[in-house]
Amino acid sequence: MALPSCAIPVSAMTTPSFQPWSSWEGQALIVGPGGIGAALASELGRRAPGLRVRTAGRGGGHLQLDLTDDASLARLAATAARELAPLRIVINASGLLHDGELQPEKRLSQVHRSALERSFAVNAFGPLLLAQAIEPALPKDRPVHFASLSARVGSIADNRLGGWYAYRAAKAAQNQLLRTLAIEWQRRLPQACVTMLHPGTTATELSAPFRSSVPPSGLFTPLRAASHLLDVLEGRTAASSGDFLAWDGQPVPW
Repeated sequence: MALPSCAIPVSAMTTPSFQPWSSWEGQALIVGPGGIGAALASELGRRAPGLRVRTAGRGGGHLQLDLTDDASLARLAATAARELAPLRIVINASGLLHDGELQPEKRLSQVHRSALERSFAVNAFGPLLLAQAIEPALPKDRPVHFASLSARVGSIADNRLGGWYAYRAAKAAQNQLLRTLAIEWQRRLPQACVTMLHPGTTATELSAPFRSSVPPSGLFTPLRAASHLLDVLEGRTAASSGDFLAWDGQPVPW
């Protein structure tokens, strides 16, 4: 069976150009307004005064959004088409590692179907369905960033400890889904840059139970993590769409 063609039509090719945040205009959307998401919204607003930065999430923000609910995504799609165009920057900072009875697995006997499904719904399917919802609001004639927080533990090549089955697999699946999206958008939205980002270990609720062994020098505040991530995104263009990068701009192995 032949694989889908990844060739980019000559007519769709453009010459990407670097744009500092200070020159960006239009709308921006940060999904997941807690922790890193709130810091990203604040820092992006400071660096790019020409952007109107909006936030969306279940626990607050300018817009209510549940990435696991199709009706909520449909409402976002309608709002984006009506109020957010041209949408220039979209960053998904949502994620699910633990929540009540949901905890990272240490061994195979702790794996449960419900945990796998919940993790994939938020960490893998959520970013792709977010892209689907906001796509009509993205301009075709200007640079666009679509970024989503992944995690180094989602690297298959870098997995040396095992465990954390659901979270590892869901983040790896997100990487594959967004890499595939990047290839499609190269043909249809040739100025769009899709990036998967590992933010480093950050002092948020997501990492709280698991960072006791992290030295202070290796634990970022949300603002520091956001600053690193915006530094990475600022220097990227559509020519490098589809990369999986760490907070320092270095590639993370698939």
